Amino acid sequence: MGWGHLFFSFDGRANRARFWIAGLILAVIYAVMTIIDNVTDRNVVFQALNGMLVIVILIVGIAVGVKRLHDRNKSGWFLLLYYFVPFTLAALSVLIDAFVEDSIIIATVLALLSIAVGVWTFVEMGCLRGTVGINQYGPDPVAPATIPPVRLPT
Repeated sequence: MGWGHLFFSFDGRANRARFWIAGLILAVIYAVMTIIDNVTDRNVVFQALNGMLVIVILIVGIAVGVKRLHDRNKSGWFLLLYYFVPFTLAALSVLIDAFVEDSIIIATVLALLSIAVGVWTFVEMGCLRGTVGINQYGPDPVAPATIPPVRLPT
């Protein structure tokens, strides 16, 4: 699997190593762009380019996440649970704490649920090994390629 397929395709499987390497590359690109953005005094042209790059990083993050879930033999739709739910719970926690009186317990429970889902996402996508062997999403990216036996003429 080439880098273009890893970053821009939603089919196939990605093992933990490729997942972490892709995440590191995206984090470095985003950090460099943030530093340049701060150094250029928030130039309008650079901000537009930075905004487009953030969209590309989001698409790449989704593509790599889908492939990582495929390696775990799960549908890519689980990204809604892993990416959207923690963010939503954290936002609700902040909003409830800010606008509802005597709601510290509810806000705390929502924040803890957000953290719990985030930790599970980290474990599921970043730590657990993918399915051994072929699954419905493709061959095992870690297993060595099998060479078909050569039949000698008799």
